[in-house]
Amino acid sequence: MTRWKGNWKQMSESEKKDAEKLLRLLGLCARARRLVYGTMPICDGLRDKKEILLVLMAEGVSENTRKRLSDRCQYYGVRLESAGVSPEVLAHVLGRGGELAAVGVTDKHFAAGLEALLG
Repeated sequence: MTRWKGNWKQMSESEKKDAEKLLRLLGLCARARRLVYGTMPICDGLRDKKEILLVLMAEGVSENTRKRLSDRCQYYGVRLESAGVSPEVLAHVLGRGGELAAVGVTDKHFAAGLEALLG
């Protein structure tokens, strides 16, 4: 799957379908309460040995946030992927207001499904 940058007008039809599948699965994860929202709760969850199996980071987050998440995920052996959408779109899809830099997936089946979509 190719990465998309959130610009729907420039995306091909197959890229749009892949993006919609990913966002729908994230919405289902949110309804099942299998997500951890935000950078600090994700870092705390990783440190406290909670079951965060996959971290999805929005495009366009600050370098500090990117480094913090990548260092923590590398240290604790958790896969870090780019969601390919802006923080505003990520928050909107998950029913949150404002911006959302990252989410952590806590269910192994949802994590496997998202990893399959991300490639």
